Amino acid sequence: MDTLSPLERSERMRRVRSKHTKPELVVRSLVHSLGYRYRLHVAALPGTPDLAFPGRHKVIFVHGCFWHRHGARCPLTRLPKSKLDYWRPKFEQNKKRDEKNRKRLRSAGWESLVIWECQLKDSETLVKRITAFLESPE
Repeated sequence: MDTLSPLERSERMRRVRSKHTKPELVVRSLVHSLGYRYRLHVAALPGTPDLAFPGRHKVIFVHGCFWHRHGARCPLTRLPKSKLDYWRPKFEQNKKRDEKNRKRLRSAGWESLVIWECQLKDSETLVKRITAFLESPE
């Protein structure tokens, strides 16, 4: 049973952003501080990646653990308590869409890196992952 009315639920869902989220802003700031320059939300690329590095043919996706279903061990990947018949297919569709977009990018000669929301806590490891990804030869 949902604790919110349909109108309240609709309003809350309307506030969920797809661009310029807090996790994305953290990654953008970090990447910029490392000296890399990028393009935001390039619509011409499959999946409209959060950060695109055209000269390197590389992209970074910053995924929320809840919406993109990080994994069973991630505490942020919980299931809602109501309307599971709606949410389960939606989450599966999100995962399939993400994988399809990464395959399309790969076919077009682009490499991709997914950074999960929960991985932002360990900035030292994150810096190493991003640097290794961006500096690796194509």
